[in-house]
Amino acid sequence: MASNYIKKCPECGSINLMSRDERGEIICKDCGLVIEERMIDFGQEWREFDSESADKRRRTGAPITATKFDGGLGTSIGTDADILKLNTKSKNKYMRLQKWQHRISTAIERNLKLALAELKRVSSFLKLPNPVLEDASEIYRQAVQRGLVRGRSMESVVSGALYAACRRHEIPRTLDELAEASGIDKKEIGRTYRFITRELGVRILPSNPVDYIPRFSSELKLNAETQSKAVEILEMAQKAELTSGRGPTGIAAASLYVAAVMNNEKRTQREVADVAGVTEVTIRNRYKELLKKLDLEDELKKKQKENKEEAEKEKE
Repeated sequence: MASNYIKKCPECGSINLMSRDERGEIICKDCGLVIEERMIDFGQEWREFDSESADKRRRTGAPITATKFDGGLGTSIGTDADILKLNTKSKNKYMRLQKWQHRISTAIERNLKLALAELKRVSSFLKLPNPVLEDASEIYRQAVQRGLVRGRSMESVVSGALYAACRRHEIPRTLDELAEASGIDKKEIGRTYRFITRELGVRILPSNPVDYIPRFSSELKLNAETQSKAVEILEMAQKAELTSGRGPTGIAAASLYVAAVMNNEKRTQREVADVAGVTEVTIRNRYKELLKKLDLEDELKKKQKENKEEAEKEKE
């Protein structure tokens, strides 16, 4: 079969072409012109029947990754087991080679090696997926190359890059959680986050409060019906423009609190506030706003009455 990008013979205009894979050629069957030669075979030249044989025959390493300071292109000179097979002179030479291999030449590489290790630690603590870690590593790398780390602590820039990556991938993590994981004040993380996103031109969309509902609901051990009701309340609030200018975690937590009260799943404002990382005053204010602006007071009273009647029937 001929290559896809060659449609016809440039000599006679024939479309009757033949591909000879063993010789890497494409030939016109009508006039015999060799249209293409020395073609690269991108297929593998070995067969594999299981994962073990595939690992043994594969000649490539791991893919390039931004989570390592050298992009994952570094190599290792032998293993510790290899030293035992060498004589004393060869062992000394081997140790010198190993020392030079681990030596980092530039300040940027030294910074990246330490920072990316810290980035992996914080990411692991927050249980973030690998794409977020890759994106955060790339943001930090750009910040170092642009000289944005100078004058700031490495940990604050790491946390700011990680928060930016979470926002970009719509993975809900609060500044309080990042502060707990990194040991840096959340105000410092917020300042650094705004600085690097502005300087690097990273486009971040506003957080959607709905993204926080599943996690908060899971931590509060609320059922699926309450979670669905909270999402419904949030969608109503967004249409009424009640989410504009308000923290996404606070409005999401208040919606969950309203839904929990409606479905007779008693959770205190303190419990909800602790999970969301906001104050009880915030929960109370958003709760009152939702009831008043969305006309939920009648529905809430109706639900509470139904729940009370059901509880009395169960007692009987």
